[in-house]
Amino acid sequence: MKLNIDFSRFRKSEILATIMIGFVVIIVLNLFYIQIIRHEYYKKQAYEEQVAKFVLPAKRGQIYARDSGSIVPLVLNQPVYTAYADPQQVGDKTKLISTINRIAGGNVVEGFKDGLDNKQSRYVVLARQLSNAQAEMLKKEDVPGVGMTATDQRVYPEGNLASQLLGYVDNDGTGLYGVEGALNKRLKGVDGKLQAVTDVRRIPLTVSNDDVSIPARDGDNIVLTVDRNIQSYAESALKKGLDNVRASKGSVVVMNPNNGQILAMANYPTYDPSKYNKVTDYGVFQNDIVSAPYEVGSVMKTMTMGVGLDTGAVNTGTTFNNRGYVQVDDRKISNVEEDPVNANATMTDVLHYSLNTGVVFILQQMGGGKVNMAARTKLYDYYHNHFRFGEKTGVEQAGESAGTVIPPTDEQGNNVRYANMAFGQGMDLTMMQTAAAFSSAINGGTYYKPTVVAGTTSNGTNVKGSKVKVLKSGVLSQSTSASLRDLIVKGRQLGALGGKDRAGYVVGGKTGTSQVIDPKTGEYTNANSIGSYLGFGGNQTPQYVIMVQVKDSKAAGYAGTTAAGPIFGDVSNWLLDYMKIAPN
Repeated sequence: MKLNIDFSRFRKSEILATIMIGFVVIIVLNLFYIQIIRHEYYKKQAYEEQVAKFVLPAKRGQIYARDSGSIVPLVLNQPVYTAYADPQQVGDKTKLISTINRIAGGNVVEGFKDGLDNKQSRYVVLARQLSNAQAEMLKKEDVPGVGMTATDQRVYPEGNLASQLLGYVDNDGTGLYGVEGALNKRLKGVDGKLQAVTDVRRIPLTVSNDDVSIPARDGDNIVLTVDRNIQSYAESALKKGLDNVRASKGSVVVMNPNNGQILAMANYPTYDPSKYNKVTDYGVFQNDIVSAPYEVGSVMKTMTMGVGLDTGAVNTGTTFNNRGYVQVDDRKISNVEEDPVNANATMTDVLHYSLNTGVVFILQQMGGGKVNMAARTKLYDYYHNHFRFGEKTGVEQAGESAGTVIPPTDEQGNNVRYANMAFGQGMDLTMMQTAAAFSSAINGGTYYKPTVVAGTTSNGTNVKGSKVKVLKSGVLSQSTSASLRDLIVKGRQLGALGGKDRAGYVVGGKTGTSQVIDPKTGEYTNANSIGSYLGFGGNQTPQYVIMVQVKDSKAAGYAGTTAAGPIFGDVSNWLLDYMKIAPN
């Protein structure tokens, strides 16, 4: 018997089985790759699909000012809302556009309509800074695909008050200028984080080991050393004084010389921090008191006098031959006015008549009778190492400048420059540096770090105070400081401005009219000079220091006397009453 076997058919079955086995092997290998080799990857992918991460925004700290023993808010937070849409969830686009335009009005984001056409996107901002009322109206419309997020917006209940001192917060929540910029990190706080397994609606389902909950840490509520009433009066007195001399720009700083606390910082022109985006002149954002160094002029004679007394170069009974000019190297340095020749000019005369020759004489005595390296080195030591000129004060203000003081070893730090520096020319200082140094000179010789921060508050009532910080002791000896105070008081009282002081109080001060350099000639000119006044007031002990600066005064005479001086007197007399300072 003969068997007929179809081997070709057998081969086909074998091939088919082999192919099937191959497919099974591939599937098994693929499953092995996915489940074993790529297990962690796909586990992570699934986890990220199921787990939602939420940012818990920290509340920005509020800012308070002092007000006759209590504290009042200068900067608050107000909730505002951002409306957004998920283009993949939007149904009736025309209805959405009409609803947003009707409710949001001027808060609508330009170009949002184009974003709605992008179905690849899941987030398009429709409007920003919606009020609570607008947010409620939009919520009632129940437009599919539309949602809202809440953020805080800064509110300045006092409007323009202390605007440059405060600064502002931009749309991204970043503090700029003033306290808002300098203390942005402290005010901003630290956002928290929430991480949990959610359903399709992003609602947390259960509590698991993978959940993360880190609460937000709100920013500090800062209490300023600034007194709201002193700030308000300083601003009004500054504006009135500028109007009287037809000037367009000026500044006033008031500080406590016995602890470095700033009681007021006023600048004009000013602005409303809540409307910072309406400002066209960005220079108005700067606090010129800390950021705009200039040649302070003859107010520096008080500090040079202090150096002369402290080094023993002169004493309160020293006299000198005032010929109206003095020769320093190839330069003839003259007094501003045609003073009569006086062979017995006193140290009081130096401040009363503002004698350039007098402070150059003091500088000469530091060098054994002439301006030289020894004299320059002594003056620089006091200016830089004692009075801290050329260093930032550290006051809590963004954009503080260190100013410029040329060392005696520098090629430009020659005899002529140092003779000019003795009466406030040839170096650039800020008002803050000058007022702080002056405070140390008349308070007994202690340089306190200038500060605008009194402490913090957690409830808007109680204040946790900040420590007073001493940057240098022995700026001048106590006896030198007392002698200097007496000379400054006599210098003011012998002049016309002293006659307007309240009787029974100790008030001293010094004028300064800073010439500016003509860019065409490179020489100093009185055109557009800057007027300054620097002084103190109180009874047995100075209770306040005031520095005033006035630019572009149109009044006749020297701007320090006619423009800045009256503003000092106005604020000083008011402070005596407001601070309830008892007369001697």
